[in-house]
Amino acid sequence: MINCPFSTPTSGRYLIAMALAGVNANPADCAEAKTYTKPAVTAFSSQMDDALLGGGKFEKPVWNLHDALQLPKWLDISIEQRTRYESLDGRFTANAKGGDQQIPLQTDLWLQAHLGQFRFATEFVDSRALGADSGSGVNNTHADTADFLQGYIAWADQNVFYSGLGTEVVVGRQTLNLGSRRLVARNAMRNTMNTFTGVKLRVLDYDKWQFTSFVTMPVLRYPNTAVDILDETHEFDEEDTHTWFSGGFLEVFDIGWGVNSEVYLYNLDEGDSIRNQTRNRRYFTPGMRFYRKPGKDKFDFQTETIGQFGTVRASTAASASLDQEHSAWFQHLDVGYTLGIPWSPRLGLEYDYASGDHDPNDNKDQRFDTLYGVRRGDFGATGIYGAFARSNINSPGYRINLAPTSAVQLGLSHRFFWLAEDKDGWTTSGTATTMLRDRTGKTKNFIGQQLELTARWDFNSSLNFETGWTHLFKGTFAKTATNAPAPQDIDYFYVQSLFRF
Repeated sequence: MINCPFSTPTSGRYLIAMALAGVNANPADCAEAKTYTKPAVTAFSSQMDDALLGGGKFEKPVWNLHDALQLPKWLDISIEQRTRYESLDGRFTANAKGGDQQIPLQTDLWLQAHLGQFRFATEFVDSRALGADSGSGVNNTHADTADFLQGYIAWADQNVFYSGLGTEVVVGRQTLNLGSRRLVARNAMRNTMNTFTGVKLRVLDYDKWQFTSFVTMPVLRYPNTAVDILDETHEFDEEDTHTWFSGGFLEVFDIGWGVNSEVYLYNLDEGDSIRNQTRNRRYFTPGMRFYRKPGKDKFDFQTETIGQFGTVRASTAASASLDQEHSAWFQHLDVGYTLGIPWSPRLGLEYDYASGDHDPNDNKDQRFDTLYGVRRGDFGATGIYGAFARSNINSPGYRINLAPTSAVQLGLSHRFFWLAEDKDGWTTSGTATTMLRDRTGKTKNFIGQQLELTARWDFNSSLNFETGWTHLFKGTFAKTATNAPAPQDIDYFYVQSLFRF
Protein backbone atom coordinates (compact mmCIF):
# COMPACT_ATOMS: atom_id res chain seq x y z
CA MET A 1 0.00 0.00 0.00
CA ILE A 2 1.24 3.51 -0.78
CA ASN A 3 -0.12 7.01 -0.40
CA CYS A 4 -1.31 8.45 -3.70
CA PRO A 5 -0.31 12.05 -4.38
CA PHE A 6 -3.14 14.55 -4.10
CA SER A 7 -3.73 18.18 -3.34
CA THR A 8 -5.28 19.36 -0.07
CA PRO A 9 -6.73 22.84 -0.32
CA THR A 10 -7.47 24.58 2.95
CA SER A 11 -9.95 27.32 3.74
CA GLY A 12 -10.17 30.18 6.20
CA ARG A 13 -12.60 28.41 8.54
CA TYR A 14 -10.41 26.31 10.77
CA LEU A 15 -12.86 24.22 12.74
CA ILE A 16 -15.74 23.56 10.42
CA ALA A 17 -14.99 21.27 7.44
CA MET A 18 -12.03 23.12 6.00
CA ALA A 19 -9.33 20.75 4.75
CA LEU A 20 -9.34 17.64 2.57
CA ALA A 21 -7.67 14.40 3.66
CA GLY A 22 -6.42 11.50 1.53
CA VAL A 23 -6.56 7.72 2.10
CA ASN A 24 -4.27 4.85 1.28
CA ALA A 25 -4.76 3.03 -2.03
CA ASN A 26 -3.10 0.55 -4.31
CA PRO A 27 -0.99 2.14 -7.08
CA ALA A 28 -3.51 1.02 -9.68
CA ASP A 29 -6.23 2.89 -7.83
CA CYS A 30 -4.37 6.19 -7.49
CA ALA A 31 -6.44 7.90 -10.15
CA GLU A 32 -9.51 7.36 -7.99
CA ALA A 33 -7.98 8.14 -4.59
CA LYS A 34 -10.76 9.24 -2.25
CA THR A 35 -10.70 12.58 -0.44
CA TYR A 36 -12.91 13.55 2.48
CA THR A 37 -14.04 16.69 4.25
CA LYS A 38 -12.84 16.78 7.83
CA PRO A 39 -15.59 16.76 10.45
CA ALA A 40 -15.47 19.26 13.29
CA VAL A 41 -13.77 18.25 16.55
CA THR A 42 -17.10 17.74 18.28
CA ALA A 43 -19.98 15.26 18.30
CA PHE A 44 -20.69 15.10 14.56
CA SER A 45 -21.76 11.60 13.55
CA SER A 46 -25.37 12.65 13.06
CA GLN A 47 -24.20 15.16 10.42
CA MET A 48 -21.98 12.84 8.38
CA ASP A 49 -24.64 11.34 6.11
CA ASP A 50 -26.86 13.30 3.74
CA ALA A 51 -30.14 11.62 2.80
CA LEU A 52 -30.27 13.44 -0.56
CA LEU A 53 -26.60 13.42 -1.54
CA GLY A 54 -25.72 10.03 -0.07
CA GLY A 55 -22.60 9.18 1.90
CA GLY A 56 -18.97 9.61 1.03
CA LYS A 57 -18.33 13.24 2.03
CA PHE A 58 -16.89 12.23 5.39
CA GLU A 59 -14.61 9.28 6.03
CA LYS A 60 -16.16 6.44 8.01
CA PRO A 61 -14.53 6.12 11.46
CA VAL A 62 -11.95 3.36 11.26
CA TRP A 63 -13.09 2.13 14.67
CA ASN A 64 -16.88 1.97 14.76
CA LEU A 65 -19.60 0.20 16.68
CA HIS A 66 -21.57 -0.70 13.59
CA ASP A 67 -18.86 -2.99 12.24
CA ALA A 68 -17.68 -4.17 15.65
CA LEU A 69 -21.18 -5.37 16.54
CA GLN A 70 -21.92 -6.57 12.98
CA LEU A 71 -25.13 -4.58 12.90
CA PRO A 72 -27.47 -4.56 9.89
CA LYS A 73 -27.13 -1.81 7.26
CA TRP A 74 -30.44 -0.23 8.23
CA LEU A 75 -29.15 0.69 11.71
CA ASP A 76 -26.64 3.46 12.53
CA ILE A 77 -24.99 3.79 15.92
CA SER A 78 -22.04 5.77 17.21
CA ILE A 79 -20.50 7.02 20.43
CA GLU A 80 -18.37 10.16 20.53
CA GLN A 81 -16.44 11.54 23.47
CA ARG A 82 -14.60 14.86 23.64
CA THR A 83 -12.40 15.91 26.56
CA ARG A 84 -10.94 19.39 26.74
CA TYR A 85 -8.75 21.18 29.23
CA GLU A 86 -8.86 24.97 29.07
CA SER A 87 -7.32 27.71 31.16
CA LEU A 88 -7.74 31.48 31.27
CA ASP A 89 -5.14 33.83 32.75
CA GLY A 90 -6.59 37.33 33.18
CA ARG A 91 -10.15 38.57 32.69
CA PHE A 92 -12.10 40.88 30.40
CA THR A 93 -15.53 40.81 32.07
CA ALA A 94 -16.67 43.57 34.39
CA ASN A 95 -15.18 43.46 37.93
CA ALA A 96 -13.74 39.96 37.36
CA LYS A 97 -10.53 38.88 39.06
CA GLY A 98 -7.85 36.23 38.63
CA GLY A 99 -8.08 33.42 36.11
CA ASP A 100 -10.10 30.28 35.53
CA GLN A 101 -9.84 26.72 34.30
CA GLN A 102 -12.29 24.03 33.30
CA ILE A 103 -12.46 20.49 31.91
CA PRO A 104 -15.48 20.34 29.60
CA LEU A 105 -16.66 16.82 28.79
CA GLN A 106 -19.00 16.07 25.90
CA THR A 107 -20.32 12.51 25.42
CA ASP A 108 -22.72 11.71 22.60
CA LEU A 109 -24.81 8.67 21.59
CA TRP A 110 -26.35 8.65 18.09
CA LEU A 111 -28.92 6.08 16.90
CA GLN A 112 -30.75 6.00 13.59
CA ALA A 113 -32.92 3.37 11.89
CA HIS A 114 -33.62 3.39 8.13
CA LEU A 115 -36.93 1.90 7.02
CA GLY A 116 -37.25 2.48 3.29
CA GLN A 117 -37.44 6.22 2.73
CA PHE A 118 -38.09 6.89 6.41
CA ARG A 119 -35.55 7.49 9.17
CA PHE A 120 -36.09 7.43 12.93
CA ALA A 121 -33.28 9.07 14.85
CA THR A 122 -32.27 10.14 18.34
CA GLU A 123 -29.16 11.82 19.73
CA PHE A 124 -28.39 11.83 23.44
CA VAL A 125 -25.70 14.19 24.79
CA ASP A 126 -24.14 14.64 28.20
CA SER A 127 -22.14 17.89 28.58
CA ARG A 128 -20.37 18.65 31.85
CA ALA A 129 -18.04 21.38 33.15
CA LEU A 130 -15.62 19.75 35.58
CA GLY A 131 -13.48 22.07 37.68
CA ALA A 132 -15.90 24.99 37.48
CA ASP A 133 -16.65 26.85 40.71
CA SER A 134 -18.66 29.81 41.95
CA GLY A 135 -16.13 32.24 40.46
CA SER A 136 -16.23 30.69 36.99
CA GLY A 137 -19.41 32.37 35.77
CA VAL A 138 -20.62 28.98 34.62
CA ASN A 139 -23.85 28.86 32.60
CA ASN A 140 -25.81 26.52 30.32
CA THR A 141 -23.44 27.07 27.40
CA HIS A 142 -20.87 25.13 29.47
CA ALA A 143 -23.00 22.25 30.74
CA ASP A 144 -26.26 20.41 30.00
CA THR A 145 -26.30 17.01 31.63
CA ALA A 146 -27.91 13.93 30.07
CA ASP A 147 -30.47 15.20 27.59
CA PHE A 148 -31.89 14.55 24.14
CA LEU A 149 -30.34 16.82 21.54
CA GLN A 150 -32.32 15.31 18.67
CA GLY A 151 -35.31 13.04 18.25
CA TYR A 152 -37.09 13.08 14.90
CA ILE A 153 -38.80 11.27 12.05
CA ALA A 154 -37.58 12.04 8.53
CA TRP A 155 -38.61 11.14 5.01
CA ALA A 156 -36.44 11.61 1.92
CA ASP A 157 -36.68 10.86 -1.79
CA GLN A 158 -33.72 11.57 -4.08
CA ASN A 159 -36.01 11.83 -7.14
CA VAL A 160 -39.48 12.72 -5.95
CA PHE A 161 -42.19 11.92 -8.52
CA TYR A 162 -39.37 11.41 -11.08
CA SER A 163 -38.92 15.19 -11.19
CA GLY A 164 -35.16 15.14 -10.74
CA LEU A 165 -35.60 16.95 -7.41
CA GLY A 166 -34.51 15.55 -4.08
CA THR A 167 -36.91 16.25 -1.20
CA GLU A 168 -36.52 15.77 2.55
CA VAL A 169 -38.87 16.46 5.46
CA VAL A 170 -37.71 16.29 9.08
CA VAL A 171 -40.21 16.48 11.96
CA GLY A 172 -39.23 16.68 15.62
CA ARG A 173 -36.32 17.95 17.71
CA GLN A 174 -33.31 18.65 15.49
CA THR A 175 -30.19 20.75 15.05
CA LEU A 176 -29.90 23.25 12.19
CA ASN A 177 -26.90 24.28 10.08
CA LEU A 178 -27.43 26.87 7.38
CA GLY A 179 -25.01 28.74 5.11
CA SER A 180 -22.06 30.40 6.81
CA ARG A 181 -23.54 29.37 10.18
CA ARG A 182 -23.33 32.96 11.41
CA LEU A 183 -27.04 33.04 12.23
CA VAL A 184 -28.18 29.40 12.51
CA ALA A 185 -25.79 26.63 13.52
CA ARG A 186 -25.02 23.49 15.42
CA ASN A 187 -22.26 24.57 17.81
CA ALA A 188 -18.82 23.07 17.41
CA MET A 189 -16.45 24.38 20.10
CA ARG A 190 -19.12 25.30 22.64
CA ASN A 191 -19.83 22.42 25.00
CA THR A 192 -23.61 22.60 24.51
CA MET A 193 -25.52 22.88 21.24
CA ASN A 194 -28.54 24.77 19.93
CA THR A 195 -31.50 22.61 19.04
CA PHE A 196 -35.04 23.23 17.83
CA THR A 197 -38.36 21.39 17.66
CA GLY A 198 -40.46 21.71 14.53
CA VAL A 199 -40.57 20.95 10.82
CA LYS A 200 -37.88 21.38 8.16
CA LEU A 201 -38.42 21.01 4.41
CA ARG A 202 -35.51 20.75 1.99
CA VAL A 203 -35.69 20.63 -1.82
CA LEU A 204 -32.57 20.00 -3.90
CA ASP A 205 -32.05 20.41 -7.64
CA TYR A 206 -28.70 18.67 -7.90
CA ASP A 207 -25.74 20.92 -8.84
CA LYS A 208 -28.16 23.84 -9.42
CA TRP A 209 -29.96 25.03 -6.30
CA GLN A 210 -31.26 24.04 -2.90
CA PHE A 211 -34.08 25.52 -0.82
CA THR A 212 -34.59 24.95 2.92
CA SER A 213 -37.51 26.20 4.99
CA PHE A 214 -38.34 25.57 8.63
CA VAL A 215 -40.80 26.44 11.38
CA THR A 216 -39.52 25.65 14.87
CA MET A 217 -39.57 26.36 18.58
CA PRO A 218 -36.12 26.86 20.15
CA VAL A 219 -35.28 24.39 22.91
CA LEU A 220 -34.33 25.91 26.29
CA ARG A 221 -31.49 24.23 28.18
CA TYR A 222 -32.10 23.42 31.85
CA PRO A 223 -30.95 23.93 34.50
CA ASN A 224 -29.94 27.53 33.74
CA THR A 225 -28.66 28.77 37.10
CA ALA A 226 -25.01 28.55 38.15
CA VAL A 227 -25.88 26.90 41.48
CA ASP A 228 -27.80 24.04 39.85
CA ILE A 229 -25.19 23.57 37.13
CA LEU A 230 -22.36 23.36 39.67
CA ASP A 231 -24.40 20.82 41.67
CA GLU A 232 -24.96 18.86 38.42
CA THR A 233 -28.70 18.95 39.00
CA HIS A 234 -30.47 17.12 36.21
CA GLU A 235 -33.47 18.62 34.47
CA PHE A 236 -34.74 17.85 30.97
CA ASP A 237 -34.67 20.60 28.36
CA GLU A 238 -37.97 22.05 27.19
CA GLU A 239 -39.31 23.70 24.07
CA ASP A 240 -39.98 27.42 24.37
CA THR A 241 -43.62 27.22 23.36
CA HIS A 242 -43.97 31.02 23.39
CA THR A 243 -41.21 31.58 20.82
CA TRP A 244 -41.19 30.75 17.11
CA PHE A 245 -38.16 30.76 14.85
CA SER A 246 -38.74 30.23 11.13
CA GLY A 247 -37.14 31.00 7.82
CA GLY A 248 -36.39 30.27 4.19
CA PHE A 249 -32.92 29.77 2.72
CA LEU A 250 -32.09 29.53 -1.00
CA GLU A 251 -28.68 28.45 -2.31
CA VAL A 252 -27.72 28.71 -5.97
CA PHE A 253 -24.59 26.80 -7.00
CA ASP A 254 -21.97 28.08 -9.44
CA ILE A 255 -23.65 31.19 -10.83
CA GLY A 256 -20.42 31.83 -12.77
CA TRP A 257 -16.65 31.51 -12.31
CA GLY A 258 -17.15 29.08 -9.43
CA VAL A 259 -19.14 31.60 -7.38
CA ASN A 260 -22.02 30.36 -5.21
CA SER A 261 -24.81 32.51 -3.81
CA GLU A 262 -27.30 32.43 -0.95
CA VAL A 263 -30.31 34.56 -0.05
CA TYR A 264 -32.40 34.08 3.06
CA LEU A 265 -34.95 35.51 5.47
CA TYR A 266 -35.41 34.52 9.13
CA ASN A 267 -38.19 35.50 11.51
CA LEU A 268 -37.90 35.37 15.30
CA ASP A 269 -41.11 35.95 17.29
CA GLU A 270 -40.23 35.73 20.97
CA GLY A 271 -42.63 35.81 23.91
CA ASP A 272 -42.50 35.46 27.69
CA SER A 273 -43.29 32.24 29.48
CA ILE A 274 -43.43 31.42 33.19
CA ARG A 275 -39.86 30.09 33.23
CA ASN A 276 -38.35 32.29 30.56
CA GLN A 277 -38.71 36.07 30.62
CA THR A 278 -37.42 37.50 27.33
CA ARG A 279 -36.85 40.83 25.57
CA ASN A 280 -39.72 39.95 23.22
CA ARG A 281 -37.48 40.10 20.17
CA ARG A 282 -39.61 40.27 17.04
CA TYR A 283 -37.06 40.40 14.25
CA PHE A 284 -36.99 39.91 10.50
CA THR A 285 -33.42 39.14 9.39
CA PRO A 286 -32.78 39.13 5.60
CA GLY A 287 -29.34 38.43 4.19
CA MET A 288 -27.28 37.37 1.22
CA ARG A 289 -23.89 35.75 0.73
CA PHE A 290 -21.60 35.22 -2.25
CA TYR A 291 -18.52 33.04 -2.01
CA ARG A 292 -15.93 31.09 -3.94
CA LYS A 293 -14.30 28.10 -2.29
CA PRO A 294 -10.51 27.91 -1.78
CA GLY A 295 -8.39 25.96 -4.26
CA LYS A 296 -4.69 25.65 -5.06
CA ASP A 297 -3.31 28.56 -7.07
CA LYS A 298 -6.70 30.27 -6.83
CA PHE A 299 -8.25 33.30 -5.20
CA ASP A 300 -11.26 32.73 -2.97
CA PHE A 301 -13.60 35.23 -1.40
CA GLN A 302 -16.71 35.62 0.71
CA THR A 303 -19.04 38.53 1.29
CA GLU A 304 -22.13 38.39 3.50
CA THR A 305 -24.52 41.26 4.15
CA ILE A 306 -27.27 40.97 6.76
CA GLY A 307 -30.01 43.39 7.78
CA GLN A 308 -32.25 43.17 10.81
CA PHE A 309 -35.39 45.08 11.77
CA GLY A 310 -38.37 44.79 14.09
CA THR A 311 -39.10 45.58 17.74
CA VAL A 312 -37.57 44.63 21.07
CA ARG A 313 -37.97 45.44 24.76
CA ALA A 314 -35.19 47.34 26.53
CA SER A 315 -34.83 44.48 29.04
CA THR A 316 -36.46 41.23 30.10
CA ALA A 317 -38.52 43.02 32.76
CA ALA A 318 -42.25 42.84 32.04
CA SER A 319 -42.48 46.59 32.72
CA ALA A 320 -39.92 47.44 30.01
CA SER A 321 -40.98 49.24 26.85
CA LEU A 322 -42.64 46.98 24.28
CA ASP A 323 -42.26 49.31 21.34
CA GLN A 324 -38.53 49.95 21.08
CA GLU A 325 -37.65 50.04 17.39
CA HIS A 326 -34.88 47.69 16.28
CA SER A 327 -32.79 48.17 13.14
CA ALA A 328 -29.28 46.74 12.75
CA TRP A 329 -26.89 45.32 10.16
CA PHE A 330 -23.80 43.19 9.73
CA GLN A 331 -21.14 42.93 7.03
CA HIS A 332 -18.46 40.29 6.50
CA LEU A 333 -15.74 40.38 3.83
CA ASP A 334 -12.78 38.11 3.25
CA VAL A 335 -10.44 37.34 0.38
CA GLY A 336 -7.70 34.72 0.24
CA TYR A 337 -5.24 32.95 -1.99
CA THR A 338 -3.93 29.38 -1.69
CA LEU A 339 -0.39 28.82 -2.93
CA GLY A 340 0.30 25.69 -4.96
CA ILE A 341 3.38 24.75 -2.96
CA PRO A 342 4.05 22.25 -0.14
CA TRP A 343 1.91 22.84 2.95
CA SER A 344 -0.71 24.59 0.75
CA PRO A 345 -0.55 27.92 2.61
CA ARG A 346 -3.66 30.06 2.38
CA LEU A 347 -3.25 33.75 3.11
CA GLY A 348 -6.44 35.66 3.89
CA LEU A 349 -7.63 39.15 4.76
CA GLU A 350 -10.95 39.61 6.53
CA TYR A 351 -13.23 42.28 7.93
CA ASP A 352 -16.35 42.22 10.10
CA TYR A 353 -18.68 45.02 11.12
CA ALA A 354 -21.67 44.51 13.41
CA SER A 355 -23.71 47.57 14.31
CA GLY A 356 -24.14 48.82 17.86
CA ASP A 357 -26.66 51.02 19.64
CA HIS A 358 -26.03 54.61 18.51
CA ASP A 359 -27.80 56.48 21.30
CA PRO A 360 -28.77 54.86 24.63
CA ASN A 361 -31.47 57.49 25.20
CA ASP A 362 -33.43 57.50 21.92
CA ASN A 363 -35.73 54.52 22.55
CA LYS A 364 -34.21 52.78 19.52
CA ASP A 365 -31.98 49.71 19.37
CA GLN A 366 -29.34 49.27 16.65
CA ARG A 367 -27.27 46.47 18.21
CA PHE A 368 -27.00 43.50 15.83
CA ASP A 369 -28.26 40.16 17.15
CA THR A 370 -26.57 37.00 15.82
CA LEU A 371 -29.66 34.88 16.67
CA TYR A 372 -28.56 31.22 16.95
CA GLY A 373 -25.23 31.52 15.12
CA VAL A 374 -21.71 30.56 16.12
CA ARG A 375 -18.71 32.88 16.40
CA ARG A 376 -15.71 30.58 16.71
CA GLY A 377 -14.83 30.63 12.98
CA ASP A 378 -14.65 34.42 12.81
CA PHE A 379 -13.68 35.62 16.28
CA GLY A 380 -11.66 32.87 17.95
CA ALA A 381 -12.14 30.36 20.73
CA THR A 382 -15.26 30.31 22.86
CA GLY A 383 -15.49 27.91 25.84
CA ILE A 384 -14.54 29.91 28.96
CA TYR A 385 -13.00 32.61 26.72
CA GLY A 386 -15.31 33.94 23.97
CA ALA A 387 -14.18 37.57 24.15
CA PHE A 388 -15.91 38.74 20.97
CA ALA A 389 -19.32 38.33 19.40
CA ARG A 390 -21.13 39.57 16.31
CA SER A 391 -22.40 42.73 18.00
CA ASN A 392 -21.04 46.33 18.18
CA ILE A 393 -17.65 45.55 16.66
CA ASN A 394 -15.49 46.94 13.90
CA SER A 395 -12.80 44.34 13.21
CA PRO A 396 -10.21 43.87 10.43
CA GLY A 397 -7.72 41.02 10.50
CA TYR A 398 -5.78 38.40 8.62
CA ARG A 399 -5.16 34.68 8.90
CA ILE A 400 -2.79 32.03 7.59
CA ASN A 401 -3.68 28.33 7.26
CA LEU A 402 -1.17 25.56 6.58
CA ALA A 403 -1.50 21.81 5.91
CA PRO A 404 1.93 20.18 6.39
CA THR A 405 0.31 16.77 5.79
CA SER A 406 -3.20 15.47 5.18
CA ALA A 407 -3.46 14.79 8.93
CA VAL A 408 -2.11 18.07 10.28
CA GLN A 409 -3.58 21.59 9.98
CA LEU A 410 -2.08 24.74 11.46
CA GLY A 411 -3.71 28.15 11.77
CA LEU A 412 -2.78 31.70 12.73
CA SER A 413 -5.30 34.50 13.13
CA HIS A 414 -4.64 38.12 14.07
CA ARG A 415 -7.52 40.57 14.51
CA PHE A 416 -8.05 44.13 15.73
CA PHE A 417 -11.23 45.19 17.53
CA TRP A 418 -12.90 48.58 17.94
CA LEU A 419 -16.40 49.37 19.15
CA ALA A 420 -18.69 50.14 16.22
CA GLU A 421 -20.56 52.67 18.40
CA ASP A 422 -18.68 54.50 21.16
CA LYS A 423 -21.74 54.85 23.41
CA ASP A 424 -22.61 51.16 23.26
CA GLY A 425 -20.84 48.41 25.18
CA TRP A 426 -18.45 45.52 24.70
CA THR A 427 -21.28 43.01 24.64
CA THR A 428 -19.36 39.90 25.81
CA SER A 429 -17.84 41.67 28.84
CA GLY A 430 -20.90 41.14 31.04
CA THR A 431 -24.67 41.11 31.16
CA ALA A 432 -26.86 43.82 29.66
CA THR A 433 -26.48 45.85 32.86
CA THR A 434 -22.85 45.04 33.81
CA MET A 435 -20.97 45.04 30.48
CA LEU A 436 -18.14 47.53 29.99
CA ARG A 437 -19.79 50.61 28.54
CA ASP A 438 -19.33 54.39 28.44
CA ARG A 439 -22.72 55.94 27.64
CA THR A 440 -21.02 59.31 27.05
CA GLY A 441 -18.77 57.85 24.34
CA LYS A 442 -15.74 59.69 25.71
CA THR A 443 -13.58 56.60 26.37
CA LYS A 444 -11.34 55.65 23.46
CA ASN A 445 -13.05 52.78 21.65
CA PHE A 446 -10.10 50.48 20.86
CA ILE A 447 -10.76 47.17 22.65
CA GLY A 448 -7.52 45.47 21.65
CA GLN A 449 -5.95 42.95 19.30
CA GLN A 450 -6.23 39.19 19.43
CA LEU A 451 -3.60 36.68 18.28
CA GLU A 452 -4.59 33.02 17.96
CA LEU A 453 -2.54 29.93 17.08
CA THR A 454 -4.21 26.55 16.47
CA ALA A 455 -3.10 23.04 15.52
CA ARG A 456 -5.05 19.90 14.69
CA TRP A 457 -3.74 16.35 14.25
CA ASP A 458 -5.91 13.48 13.08
CA PHE A 459 -4.39 10.22 14.28
CA ASN A 460 -7.01 8.55 12.12
CA SER A 461 -10.68 9.02 11.27
CA SER A 462 -11.70 7.99 14.80
CA LEU A 463 -9.21 9.92 16.94
CA ASN A 464 -8.49 13.65 16.64
CA PHE A 465 -6.43 16.06 18.72
CA GLU A 466 -6.49 19.85 18.75
CA THR A 467 -4.81 22.63 20.71
CA GLY A 468 -4.85 26.40 20.63
CA TRP A 469 -3.46 29.49 22.34
CA THR A 470 -4.99 32.97 22.27
CA HIS A 471 -3.48 36.22 23.55
CA LEU A 472 -5.60 39.35 23.91
CA PHE A 473 -3.55 42.55 23.94
CA LYS A 474 -5.92 44.89 25.76
CA GLY A 475 -6.57 48.34 24.31
CA THR A 476 -7.62 51.55 26.04
CA PHE A 477 -11.31 50.67 26.30
CA ALA A 478 -10.67 47.23 27.84
CA LYS A 479 -8.32 48.79 30.41
CA THR A 480 -10.09 52.00 31.40
CA ALA A 481 -13.85 51.60 30.92
CA THR A 482 -15.93 51.74 34.09
CA ASN A 483 -15.79 48.45 36.05
CA ALA A 484 -12.95 47.15 33.85
CA PRO A 485 -10.97 44.32 35.49
CA ALA A 486 -7.20 44.45 35.98
CA PRO A 487 -5.50 45.83 32.85
CA GLN A 488 -3.25 42.80 32.32
CA ASP A 489 -3.44 41.06 28.93
CA ILE A 490 -5.26 37.73 28.66
CA ASP A 491 -3.92 34.29 27.79
CA TYR A 492 -6.26 31.44 26.92
CA PHE A 493 -5.07 27.89 26.23
CA TYR A 494 -6.90 24.68 25.40
CA VAL A 495 -6.08 21.12 24.37
CA GLN A 496 -8.72 18.55 23.45
CA SER A 497 -9.21 15.06 22.10
CA LEU A 498 -12.17 13.60 20.23
CA PHE A 499 -12.80 9.86 20.10
CA ARG A 500 -15.40 8.76 17.53
CA PHE A 501 -16.51 5.10 17.65
